[in-house]
Amino acid sequence: MITVLIDMISIGLIIPVLPALVGSFTSSPTEQAWWYGAVAFSFGFANFIGSPILGALSDRYGRRPVLLLGFCGLALNFFATALATSLWMLVAVRLVGGAMQANAAVANAYVADITPPEQRASRFGMLGAMFGLGFILGPVMGGILGAIHLNLPFFAAGTLSILNLLYGYFVLPESLPLERRKPIHWPSANPVSALRKLGQLKGIGPLVAVVAMASLAQFTLHTSWVLHNFFRFGWGPSENGWSLFAVGVMSVIVQGFLLKHFLRWFGARKLAAIGLASGAVAYLLWGLATEGWMMYAVIGCNVLAFGSMAAVQSLISNSAEAHNQGQTMGAVSSLNSLMAVLAPMVGAPLLAAVSHLPAQDWRLGAPFFFSALLQAVAAFLAMRYFMTHQAAATAAAAELTPSESATL
Repeated sequence: MITVLIDMISIGLIIPVLPALVGSFTSSPTEQAWWYGAVAFSFGFANFIGSPILGALSDRYGRRPVLLLGFCGLALNFFATALATSLWMLVAVRLVGGAMQANAAVANAYVADITPPEQRASRFGMLGAMFGLGFILGPVMGGILGAIHLNLPFFAAGTLSILNLLYGYFVLPESLPLERRKPIHWPSANPVSALRKLGQLKGIGPLVAVVAMASLAQFTLHTSWVLHNFFRFGWGPSENGWSLFAVGVMSVIVQGFLLKHFLRWFGARKLAAIGLASGAVAYLLWGLATEGWMMYAVIGCNVLAFGSMAAVQSLISNSAEAHNQGQTMGAVSSLNSLMAVLAPMVGAPLLAAVSHLPAQDWRLGAPFFFSALLQAVAAFLAMRYFMTHQAAATAAAAELTPSESATL
């Protein structure tokens, strides 16, 4: 949890300022939106290719070495970005950094290593709370430092990554014992094979589609958030930093404190479905917001959505064998990375197409409307999947003899 916290603070530091840094090399809002999409695409593409390889390496050699490699990749990424003098350098740096780090996937596999299946939803929620806490501290610090100088947050983020490397080397224990490690099967250590195997996990193919839709919606939001708020409200790094601070606060409250109660009240399946539907409404309202305070109001009301993906992730993790957690979580990360690749290809053109419009024009919310549609489809697929499996389980139970039912 400490490792993930430091990792997310370093990543959160650059979020409010990266679009502005890209803008320092461009001459118009439209050009800024296009090039920011290219920079975001490069990181997601490299991460998509690298994540299953790093996940397979973590199954073979342990989680700790791969995490340390990821911290090195992030440090290189941040320092080189701060020193970049052209747009092609930004793209190249993000390619290298994305290929070297799969920290989120390996951290999830680490949690799966040390957690019984029935506790994984709650533990993934705790890990999600660290992500949220990182987004409380990181963007605010990045906004404050970015107001002083655009490059300063990147140097701070690189320093934190070095700190995490030292912490991981001297303090973090290994979670995967030798007897649970397995040889690398290189033909399967690629994103296409990893995604195919993920879809074959005990009939959870529809959940994979849910993850894909929800992730694409979320990454489209990530790609568009800072620039949209700049075009709509005139927000700079500081204002965007505080808005992301609010997102982090809600994430920590829900995933760190409320998630266990939500799981007890609703169960993982119902929480996933309701949370996804709540997210769809939130995306729509963000796109329609005409005042900055409305963005905060929607963040505050979107409580259940912050727990939905932890619930879905636990269902996928519980369908994988113990010695395949790294590859499974790597495949989930590859799926997320694929969506991170696609999101800039959709979000940036949508934003560029409306960037010339007046600040109060409702069409400026086009990327959010696209996210709302994706999230609504994800909610529908999840509900249909859960209802179908509930009906199948009920029918199977009805066919059991009394002695078989007692045994179960």
